[in-house]
Amino acid sequence: MSAGALHDRIERVATLLGAHARAIARTHGVEPIQLDVLHFLARCNRYSDTSKAVTEFFGLTKGTVSQTIAALHRKGLVDKQPDPADGRRIHLILTRAGERVVREAFPPELLRTVATPADEALVAGLADLLRRMQRASGAASFGECQGCAHFRREGDRRFRCGLTGEALRRVDIEKICLEHTTPSDQAHAVEGVA
Repeated sequence: MSAGALHDRIERVATLLGAHARAIARTHGVEPIQLDVLHFLARCNRYSDTSKAVTEFFGLTKGTVSQTIAALHRKGLVDKQPDPADGRRIHLILTRAGERVVREAFPPELLRTVATPADEALVAGLADLLRRMQRASGAASFGECQGCAHFRREGDRRFRCGLTGEALRRVDIEKICLEHTTPSDQAHAVEGVA
């Protein structure tokens, strides 16, 4: 398949999902970008629940992210909590109302009604395409913690981040992270240095 045909299919899927997301956002009294940010915050770990990570994930300006977070906070969908170790760092935590919006909106009903087990191959292919595009553009991967080069397993039920040295809970390892590095990216970086 040509890059043009691939782009056209992905763009059309994104357009259909975007129209559906706009309708869902309206029912919850939020803007589409606000819905997207809620979804991101539901999926990210404690290293990525910050305005900086939201800015990097969506490629938005700091001002846009600041306004979006302020609106979500005013609507009671997001709380702001200072980091216990560094009070200058603010974590963005979904409230129960914010969690409810995300549960109702994702995955979108449109996708739930048409997805089949055969789509697993599509998911794997898109994941590979995404990794290649991120590598080519220099974008952060924001992958799941347990798939990171820094992830360390210490026995059956203990996990640690090799980058920060901090212990991780099981819920942490299933979430996406700003600091994520795929093992193959780390190998490429080491090869480039050698």
